Amino acid sequence: MPRLSEVITALENLWPAERAESWDAVGTVVGDPDQEVSRVLFAVDPVQEIVDEAVKLGADLLVTHHPLYLRGTTTVAASTFKGRVVHTLIKNDIALHVAHTNADTADPGVSDALAGALDLRVVRPLVPDATDPDGRRGLGRVCELDHPLTVRELAARAAERLPATAQGIRVAGDPEATVRTIAVSGGSGDSLFDQVRAAGVDAFLTADLRHHPAAEFTAAVAPRPLALLDAAHWATEWPWCELAAAQLDEISDRKGWDLRVHVSKTVTDPWTAHAASTTTDTSGAPN
Repeated sequence: MPRLSEVITALENLWPAERAESWDAVGTVVGDPDQEVSRVLFAVDPVQEIVDEAVKLGADLLVTHHPLYLRGTTTVAASTFKGRVVHTLIKNDIALHVAHTNADTADPGVSDALAGALDLRVVRPLVPDATDPDGRRGLGRVCELDHPLTVRELAARAAERLPATAQGIRVAGDPEATVRTIAVSGGSGDSLFDQVRAAGVDAFLTADLRHHPAAEFTAAVAPRPLALLDAAHWATEWPWCELAAAQLDEISDRKGWDLRVHVSKTVTDPWTAHAASTTTDTSGAPN
């Protein structure tokens, strides 16, 4: 069995910490470099529910996309939510490693996994990494569909192939417009609107779209219709867990580690229910 330090070195080669954004908090949060690792669990969120799953599974290492401590703290007391996570991990000899924005821009990365889940052909990064001479790394992806779909059909494909959440897929734009090219970005994507406009695509699928930026974006591109598809943040990033697990599986096979690698299917999206509106007019009167 490999030691944690060996597995972390392999993960850092996939997602180097120096490629994370300056504000990010990636890398190993908990863990003894000399401990042995035989079972690994991948998940989006380092929340108590996932940590309890790791304990039940007998995992030695939990790898998550989202950081546990994105901002500084003065306590890891078990009376706090995050402190309890730390206590549970240490008591059960489970290490925690985070790959966040360094996994977003990797090749392959979070948006490649999202494109793969939707059967899209990746053409190029939406925001290329200037330090990559091959032009493959970067934030988001510009993709082509296997055949043209309407916005409504594309939304249905996303709802079917991404993990189910209470939100589902929200759409802004003409549901019957034709989509041949699309930009995708796992996680929050409305900071990329300028790059999406410049890419000349027919649609943009991402998460966490806010009212005012979305309204301004759709108004600004009104002469050339461009649809927005807003999926749940967790759902757009979960496919990366399967991609990352497959990457570690390949490394394990090559090195003869015989790791048992798992992907959590626990839904940690915070929204738990959705009530569809019963009115369609602006007066609020029931139909």
